[in-house]
Amino acid sequence: MKNLLSIRLLSLFLTSVFITQIVAQTNDSKSEKYLFLDNRIIEKVENAKLVVGKVEKSSANPLFLEDKPWEKRFDNLYGNVIYDQEDELYKCWYSPFIIDDSAKGMSLKEREKEYNTPDDREMAVCYATSKDGIHWVKPNLGLVDFEGNNNNNIVWRGKGQDGKYWAGPHGAGIFKDMHEKDPNRRYKALFKLEELSIGFSKDGLHWDEYQPCEGDVDVAGDTHNNALWAPTLNKYIGITRTRGKMGREVARIESNDFINWTKEEVVLEGLDKNLQPYAMPVFYYGGVYLGLVAVHNQKTDRVHTELTWSPDTKEWNRISPGTPLIPNSDKKLDYDYGCVYACAYPVFKDNEIQLFYGGSDWLHFGWRNGALALATLRPDGFAGYEVAGNSGAGVVTTRWFTVTGNDFKISADIMESGSLQVAILNEQGEVVPGFTFEACNTLPHNSVDGLVTWKESNFSELIGKKVAFRFLLDNSKVYSVSGNLQLMEF
Repeated sequence: MKNLLSIRLLSLFLTSVFITQIVAQTNDSKSEKYLFLDNRIIEKVENAKLVVGKVEKSSANPLFLEDKPWEKRFDNLYGNVIYDQEDELYKCWYSPFIIDDSAKGMSLKEREKEYNTPDDREMAVCYATSKDGIHWVKPNLGLVDFEGNNNNNIVWRGKGQDGKYWAGPHGAGIFKDMHEKDPNRRYKALFKLEELSIGFSKDGLHWDEYQPCEGDVDVAGDTHNNALWAPTLNKYIGITRTRGKMGREVARIESNDFINWTKEEVVLEGLDKNLQPYAMPVFYYGGVYLGLVAVHNQKTDRVHTELTWSPDTKEWNRISPGTPLIPNSDKKLDYDYGCVYACAYPVFKDNEIQLFYGGSDWLHFGWRNGALALATLRPDGFAGYEVAGNSGAGVVTTRWFTVTGNDFKISADIMESGSLQVAILNEQGEVVPGFTFEACNTLPHNSVDGLVTWKESNFSELIGKKVAFRFLLDNSKVYSVSGNLQLMEF
């Protein structure tokens, strides 16, 4: 009898330990983020629409101008901006034409004459830094000669005319590769000379001799070529440009080692022959790949930036086509009236997303001056759902998730007169008692990963269960969900 009792007590103890371990593991489960622009998580939408986010342009714009003798024409800038956590410093690589004709000081009337590129036109890569992203310094690096003097911020230029049409590295995309194990290849570049080419650097300033991409790559490449390590694909992805039946088209290449590349494939065409994609910096965030596509209007000769997203860098989905994420100024000769080219890559801060971009004060093919500028988004604010009509509420229902822990959070904007309520559905599609709209506690007006709670029920009660979320929108906009969730089907 005593032995039987001991066995039962031991069994209860082990069961208790096992459950405690499971609960502890569940409470420590990874927090995932899901953007509402990702249609893979959306099951049903009623009286609601997905709209692109609203940026706020910095009052400090323009951040820097063509103010050095070798900065003849920024053109599209082709900026690459990172915030280096190790150095606690913003770093920007940009590509001005250092041999070109300048529009500096020209009036609007003077710019009406045709702009023709000089035969000896040459592009180079320059470098600037900032402690706050607003005030920039162009350091004298002493690395590259310009007109008999190396007292400049040029890090890379060509050897005269490198090819029949190309002088200097054109449209260089540069990034710091934390995936790379070789410190001498920490920084990588993708650009066009006579062929699409690559470069490596240990510090982003001193670059090895460039080398053409190995493989069957044949693209125009007269764009902002950019690349990234794609974490869901375990390989490098390059984004460049080719030409096809719709004019300019975004092309994709891939590589396991950044040296050998696949044949290009077209992944994004224009809506029509008038609105052509010129460049598309790509980055990974919130479980998807986002693209900032520069759209060149052939009729107006102006360029604006729109938003696209992809689950795999191959299939791209445009959000609010024709509507800019970063719009142009309406004022002629303003710093971004003519062109807006997004830099690679956004900088994610706790309270905002920083979108640096190259702005031009006049038309793409015209006489124009350039600048680095900044627009910001609220966190997760690339795109969100809001009510579609002028009245009534909107409802958005997600697909199925498994609850893996205690927390459920959302990022949303709620107007003063608005509301946002969340209900939870069970596997039968019925609202779970205690998790109704009415039971949902009031959320703050501007939620950034705000914790959602209910009056008399705790989210942890649903651990291990299959649920969906239903959002009731009234003068509000929802951008993302996050927390201890795992999407069940992709």
